[in-house]
Amino acid sequence: MTPSLRLVFAGTPDFAARHLTALLASRHEVVAVLTQPDRRAGRGKKCQASPVKQVALSHHIHTMQPETLRDGNVQQALRDLHADAFIVVAYGLILPKAVLDIPRFGCINVHASLLPRWRGAAPIQRAIQAGDSASGITIMRMDAGLDTGPMLAVTTVALNPTETGGSLHDRLAQVGPPILLDVLANIDTALSNATPQNDAQASYAAKIDKCECPINWQDDAASIARRIRAFNPSATCFSLLDDVRVKFWVATACTEASSALPGTITSIDRNRLLIACGNGQLVVTSAQFPGGKAMDIAALINGKGAHLKAGMQFKTTVIADL
Repeated sequence: MTPSLRLVFAGTPDFAARHLTALLASRHEVVAVLTQPDRRAGRGKKCQASPVKQVALSHHIHTMQPETLRDGNVQQALRDLHADAFIVVAYGLILPKAVLDIPRFGCINVHASLLPRWRGAAPIQRAIQAGDSASGITIMRMDAGLDTGPMLAVTTVALNPTETGGSLHDRLAQVGPPILLDVLANIDTALSNATPQNDAQASYAAKIDKCECPINWQDDAASIARRIRAFNPSATCFSLLDDVRVKFWVATACTEASSALPGTITSIDRNRLLIACGNGQLVVTSAQFPGGKAMDIAALINGKGAHLKAGMQFKTTVIADL
């Protein structure tokens, strides 16, 4: 078993913070944390520390927030830490080769996909959107490419038909830390047995763009349902109903045909809202009106029944129209 390691942790969102928390509870020593600079967020646009920074400060860990890692002074500060390995989880900044070469065991990355599938910024969402049957965690040693390094460990997680981006995020955030700790416990063996990725099987998980959120009702119901679930809760899909923006949180698809125009509410009861699509119908079970919160259909009928009736039609809208 590998002795206790000196680690530098690099990460930013909640997914990364859960891995940092596990490392802090382990026998390894986290000597410093790298995280993105504080950003303005929320309705008040107040400057907020990242979840990783909040964990680091609560444990009195030295925290660095450089705008770039290409700065020579930053690189020297990292060398001065004499870390055995850098652990990188959803950090958000590119690590140049000069940084990758600093720790003796290299930079170890926790990636939320079954590499080489879904390299890039949004692997959780793209797996659900594409209709994949499984996702998972890959631990790899980073190289100069985008999520292209050799794999040290892979664990598969089956996706269920109602999986959302939020539910898969939480499941993978539980799976990742113990796998990371297992790799670190036998780092020499893990590195010597590393498996190269097959680049021919690679796919790219592009960052979610707001222009993907408006629903095009000409699309087939299955693809709309997958997108709604994939983007929940990070970038909610929506459509306009009488110029009111309605957000969709949970939906599935049915193959029952409808002669109604795409976007038309064909049926509504206390359990579901059916909307005609280019192929099939969307079965909505949770939605949200402006000023309110996400609700099941029964609750929406109680509060917004006059705004949800069979025959009403959602518009196919693009961001430029808003």
